[in-house]
Amino acid sequence: MHATTSRRGRRTIAAVAGSAVLALLASACTGSSDSGGSDDSASGKDVTITFWHGWSQENEKKAINDNIAAFEKAHPNIHVKSVDGLEDDKVNQALRAGGSDAPDVVSSFTTNNVGMFCSTKAFVDLKPMLQKSGIDPAKTFPAAMLNYTQFQGNQCSLPLLGDAYGLYYNKKAFADAGIANPPKTFSEFAEDAAKLTVADGDSYKQLGYMPLYHGYESTTEHFLGQYGATYFGADGKSNIATDPKVAAMFKWQKGLVDQLGGYDKLEKYRATFGEEFSAKNPFHTGQVAMALDGEWRTASLAKDKPDFEWATAAFPVPDDQADTYGRGYQTGTIIGIASTSKKQAAAWEFVKYLTTDTDAVVNFSNAIHNVPSTFEALDSPKLVSDRNFKTFLDVAKNAHSGTTPPAVNGGSYLITLQNLGYDYESGKQGDLQAGLAATAKQIDTDIAQAK
Repeated sequence: MHATTSRRGRRTIAAVAGSAVLALLASACTGSSDSGGSDDSASGKDVTITFWHGWSQENEKKAINDNIAAFEKAHPNIHVKSVDGLEDDKVNQALRAGGSDAPDVVSSFTTNNVGMFCSTKAFVDLKPMLQKSGIDPAKTFPAAMLNYTQFQGNQCSLPLLGDAYGLYYNKKAFADAGIANPPKTFSEFAEDAAKLTVADGDSYKQLGYMPLYHGYESTTEHFLGQYGATYFGADGKSNIATDPKVAAMFKWQKGLVDQLGGYDKLEKYRATFGEEFSAKNPFHTGQVAMALDGEWRTASLAKDKPDFEWATAAFPVPDDQADTYGRGYQTGTIIGIASTSKKQAAAWEFVKYLTTDTDAVVNFSNAIHNVPSTFEALDSPKLVSDRNFKTFLDVAKNAHSGTTPPAVNGGSYLITLQNLGYDYESGKQGDLQAGLAATAKQIDTDIAQAK
């Protein structure tokens, strides 16, 4: 969806910048989970809370403001001052500073920063509030969404809509290549990618799939989501060098790179691609016949109207995990209460409404075309969905779907792993196991320093 493209772009940038803002949080004494929890909202006295969020497109702002208006109608004594278009770095600075200008409620697009928000106690632990309200998180939110909103037992945030990843495919290209159905396993995927690739001298008229890690959403974490990698062992140490799923993914991706023409040829072709969040996206233009992408792409394609019929399906899985087909990587928006807030009772009523009221979640999802974040909303008859969007609802409900675990230093460990991916796919690193061992050691060192 066009309206969420800036949101996705911001999240990608914020994930990369996660380590840069770490110092702000790590050096901050931002409060504790039980600070400032009392206010007069329960007694019916008027209270105004400040809500900071990152949505900036007009329809996004209208959607969140409509939900705010519905909340205020149901809670006439609680007023919400909304501040839009804010990035995590400004939020972190405000949480450090505290005072009357600091937000009470914060929404962030960067799930990678949850570990920092929780470990520094910038956000309060919501478990006592959930329990008091009679809300069982495991029965309310899909497991992957619940996982990326907590850290080491601290449920310092909750999901507020999500993103799920799946396969987009060009139905005309499939028909021309004699392919009847989308692939379900990686061997089928490799076979189809080869059939869909049409050479043009030393380049391509059409590429079946762009496997390079710079190929927009083709990142190590998105691929590893299809394998079920855990990233860390029970001892908190990186297990990427000992988890066979990680090495298997790297070898699979490298095999696909080699099969489809090699790194140099693919990289040269990739340089011809237009911007990811535009009508010049290579899937929109027909330069690639298959793509890994999120649910927002359905709305972008509906708006841009490419000259071919397209469809969606779950992204393929490893052949030895064929029974997990239907899974996918998940991420999303999170929301929490600032530990510096003196109005936490009112703030909780607002957070509870946005995250657990089925109509509120459904209305927000319908407005900005993201995946609902509760089981009830995913199954709501009021949810606007077609067959292509339903793919992502099913991914969100799939028990095998996963995410990347939070860490105290945000997404730094993902950047470290992705850098290994760049070196391995290009041939700069020829010894995968040595590369994984060195990367695991670096991840552990970085996390130890952050602690």
